[in-house]
Amino acid sequence: MKALALLSGGLDSILATKLILDQDIEVVALNFILPFVAEKKDYAGEVAKRFEIPLVRVESGEEFLDMVRNPKHGYGSGMNPCIDCRIYMLREAKRIAKEVGADFIFTGDVLGERPMSQHRKALELEEKEAGLEKMVLRPLSAKLLPETIPEQKGWVDRNKLCAIKGKSRKPQIALANKFGILDDEYPTPSGGCLLTYREFASKLRDLFDHNERVTMRDVRVLKIGRHFRFGSSKIIVGRNEAENMLLLDLKNTEDYAFEVPGYGSPITILEGSKSKEAIEVAAKLTARYSDAAVSAEGKAVLVEVKYEDKEQKEAQVKVTSIAVSPADENEVVRLRI
Repeated sequence: MKALALLSGGLDSILATKLILDQDIEVVALNFILPFVAEKKDYAGEVAKRFEIPLVRVESGEEFLDMVRNPKHGYGSGMNPCIDCRIYMLREAKRIAKEVGADFIFTGDVLGERPMSQHRKALELEEKEAGLEKMVLRPLSAKLLPETIPEQKGWVDRNKLCAIKGKSRKPQIALANKFGILDDEYPTPSGGCLLTYREFASKLRDLFDHNERVTMRDVRVLKIGRHFRFGSSKIIVGRNEAENMLLLDLKNTEDYAFEVPGYGSPITILEGSKSKEAIEVAAKLTARYSDAAVSAEGKAVLVEVKYEDKEQKEAQVKVTSIAVSPADENEVVRLRI
């Protein structure tokens, strides 16, 4: 018997995997690489290595972004389409299960733990729309849910599964202690999806409002710097040297780059319209966050602007300068996304 685990690397998915492995069932783990996950450590990889199980990774692309943009079942507290996201993952899991020869799928879902996607009706809806009715086992809450086909057929012993529900983590932590799983081997439950954070959700909503097509590159840029909107222009100001380098790497050929020479300065990228007013605003924001703003004392700051001159037969980088006063607090607040 073989099962496919949806392994995020979080405590719930780790415990669910351990419960199934303890029933001498062969497990293949499936981990999704999603563009809006904040976790940097590869917990899923470490868990798979510890349990000595194969790990399949699926990296989501623009199809996933389309789902986030137009979720059939709506958003949660931010821009998080939790139900649609779960349906997406279960559909992918169904495809992978067929490829690896898994007989059923299981997840770390806990009944009532997340208000939008883990109540009973939502769980039933998710597996129905994924074409997996009664084939998704949830070991941590199995005794509180209707029997699945794996249980009915005796592939899994229901008596050895759990009846955990609600938001309290105490039952999971107790189970982790029983299994010898240390608290540094799984992430804290407060991390995770960037779409639940108000600031990031605002930036994504602005991106969808102003771009007919959104790419994975656009999403990467959302995670970097301070973001400002001036009409049809988007201005991104780096916060440190690492972000400056990333912005330059991700800059489109048609974008303008700004910097204050001779001072500690952010790299600023101007996307969209390159009107005279937009260029001035981008320059003022660059000056505002540069070291030159401290010593300016009402004087103008010279900001360097680089862009590609496409009128030439071979594209050449042109450099010009603009003298501006650093943006004041009111401008920053008004333009900040």
